[in-house]
This record gives sequence, C-alpha cells and structure tokens, in this order.
Amino acid sequence: MSQKVLLNSKEVNIILNRLACQLIENHRDFKNTVLIGIQPRGVYVAERIKKLLEEDYKIADIKMGYLDITFFRDDFRRGDKPLEANKTKITFVVEDKNVVFIDDVLYTGRSINAALTAVQSFGRPREVELLTLIDRRFSRHLPIQPNYRGRQVDAINGEKVKVSWIENGGEDSVYLIEE
Repeated sequence: MSQKVLLNSKEVNIILNRLACQLIENHRDFKNTVLIGIQPRGVYVAERIKKLLEEDYKIADIKMGYLDITFFRDDFRRGDKPLEANKTKITFVVEDKNVVFIDDVLYTGRSINAALTAVQSFGRPREVELLTLIDRRFSRHLPIQPNYRGRQVDAINGEKVKVSWIENGGEDSVYLIEE
C-alpha cells in the first residue's frame, strides 16, 4: 500500500479560505442560508468553514447543523455488518432557506442523494448547494456535481482519498492511497 500527499496543511487552509470566500460571494450575510455538515466526515469541513466565516470574515449568526444519512442510504441493510448511525443535530427549520451541504469527499454521489431525502424532514429548502473539499469526478454513479469544490482528484482503480484532520487525531492533509 502506497500513499501520496495530495494536500498538506497549508494547502488545505488555503482551499478552506477560498471556499469560505466563494460562499460569501453567493450568500453575503447568510441571513437566509444554513450550513449542513454531512455526518460523519463533512462535519469537520463544516466546522472549519463556519469558524473562518465567523472569525476571519466577521459574519455573525451562521446557522449550522449536522445531518446523519445512515437510514436514507440506498445500501442500508446490504452490508455484512449493520451500519452505525451518527447524530443529526439541526435546531432550525430549513423551509424556504438556502441549504449548503458540506462534505469532505464527493465520490459516487449516493451520500448526497441520501442527504437530499433526509433534509426533507426539516422542511422544503428554497435551494440546495453542495460544497466539497475533494471531488472525485470520474467516480460518479449519479448526476450530482458540487457548486463549490476544493480540489478535483482523478482517483482510479481502487485508489482511495483519505482526508485527515487535527480534530480527529491526525493532521490537516489529504492523501491518495493505492492498495
């Protein structure tokens, strides 16, 4: 198994700042916009983006939640072991709001498809956008594309993309792993 560094800590930080600026361009004061991190790994990206928006760009009152999609996945009950659910924490109604889903890696598009179904429990959004740190563009099973992408990665033939964060005991980095 070999691994190659795709993004180091400095590059991850630059990309997160660029993504935050792109969100500001489109959502200005975030009065009608909510951020939703897709559990489990999208939460790290969402937390970082929210922190940048609040601390570096002085945008107050950003609504953010976490969405667990476990029971909305199309592969639920297909594996050998049961899937473990995470917590959904959405303390606001998404009715008529602009929703920005945030995830670490966009791969097949199936997680986002599940998120689109799951979020309906909290109201009908006005618009839904997708922000992803890594876009594995050649791996899509569904016609889902990000509105905001950090880096496009062409991973093929069993290559995996692994995102590490300081918050989960690693470092801020992205690796391409070949098995």
